[in-house]
Amino acid sequence: MRTKPILVGVFAVSLAVAAFSVLSTMRSGAAVPSVHVLSARMDLPAGTLLRAQDIAWRPVGEADSDEIVRPAASAVEVKPEIIAETQAALYGAVLRHPLASGEPIRRGDIVRPGDREFLQVVLSPGSRAIAIPVSTSGASTGLLSPGDHVDVILTQNFKNDSNTEMKNTPITRRSVGETIVQNIRVLAIDALEARPTPNSNSGFGRTVTLEVTAEDAEQINVAAELGKLSLTLRSLSTVATASPEPVRAKWAGDVSPALSGAAQEKPVAVIPPTIQVMRGSKIQEAVKPEH
Repeated sequence: MRTKPILVGVFAVSLAVAAFSVLSTMRSGAAVPSVHVLSARMDLPAGTLLRAQDIAWRPVGEADSDEIVRPAASAVEVKPEIIAETQAALYGAVLRHPLASGEPIRRGDIVRPGDREFLQVVLSPGSRAIAIPVSTSGASTGLLSPGDHVDVILTQNFKNDSNTEMKNTPITRRSVGETIVQNIRVLAIDALEARPTPNSNSGFGRTVTLEVTAEDAEQINVAAELGKLSLTLRSLSTVATASPEPVRAKWAGDVSPALSGAAQEKPVAVIPPTIQVMRGSKIQEAVKPEH
């Protein structure tokens, strides 16, 4: 009977195939990428100011020295926030050239705010950059990131104006706010080195760099001399709007109807006229009768 040797041979071949499969699996498992690098989450054009939604970690077999590698597990154990800090270091940086979705972001691909080339790379053709002081008592700059689009609001207060004509202005017309420029891109946000002194009434605490046209720059410069500037963040759905939206200036009386009541003259007591009555050497005053 030769059946037994045949069965033994088949078993041996099966065992060899199984062993080869296990070895192949182990080898392929060893080749699984363990390195992650920061990459473009989507197609990004040149001049993009990087934000959290633009980048993601992507596994690769091997990273070169110019790529930004995710910190090792040992470093994360010591400092859990190190991964978020590594990502945040790219926020606000501008791309020198386009990147395809999934393409690694190399250090040579970006220019950071403060670098000499930053404005040259980030500015669109024909545009200008202007740095303005923004009132921290208005819309907070903490809501903004480079790449966002904003409107600029000017707020004026005429209460302490030395002009006699202004002093006689009704209380309902002594403060006004108006949108002077719409839908402009934020390029950078920096804290001012010189902070207001305790005795200062200045509400300015941040400097924001904006991308504007030449006409916008002139308008913003004049507005900065007139009063306080603040910024309002636009939604993504309105960024593509070509024409500016009609915005009416808001006076103090428009915002607070109570001021209309405060502006009314207070009632004055009516003093009836009197007449003097002389009787000999005595003089008496009496109410003049009404006709």
